[in-house]
Amino acid sequence: MSLKHRLFHRKDYSPLIQRELVHRPEAAGVLLYSDQQQRFALIEQFRVGAVNDPVSAWQLEIIAGVLDGDESPESCIRRESLEESGCEITELKHLFSFYPSAGACSEFFHLYVAEVQLPEHGGVFGMPDEGENIQLHLFDYSQLEALFQNGRLRNAPVIMALQWLAQHIQQR
Repeated sequence: MSLKHRLFHRKDYSPLIQRELVHRPEAAGVLLYSDQQQRFALIEQFRVGAVNDPVSAWQLEIIAGVLDGDESPESCIRRESLEESGCEITELKHLFSFYPSAGACSEFFHLYVAEVQLPEHGGVFGMPDEGENIQLHLFDYSQLEALFQNGRLRNAPVIMALQWLAQHIQQR
């Protein structure tokens, strides 16, 4: 893309610059947790963007998906939660909306948390016709600090959501 932009220190514009831009639709994600069960859920799936990651191309993440058409972030999250965990969401709490990588990507991400009744065990979920193979993992609140320390959390939405959870646990 070729463009000019306004300059901070003057009222004129920059010279013509070239930038790469990956166009992506809006997306939304949710951290599922249960204070009653003292647990939270993360999913694990292969991510092509992490194929050269020295830790693993299999990423621990929150449940997330791309908004379909004029779908709301809340509707997207409810749909994705059923597809990726089998959990039904009734109430959502919005945390942040942000650009995960505004230097090169147009995606705008909506981050939520939801208190739900988690299943007793994890399992394999996803939409096989969409090439999804998603493992649901359930963690005890007591495992949260170890997740931050072991290097497996490699994307911003999961880190942000779990930082919120750590604060939530302390404030209870």
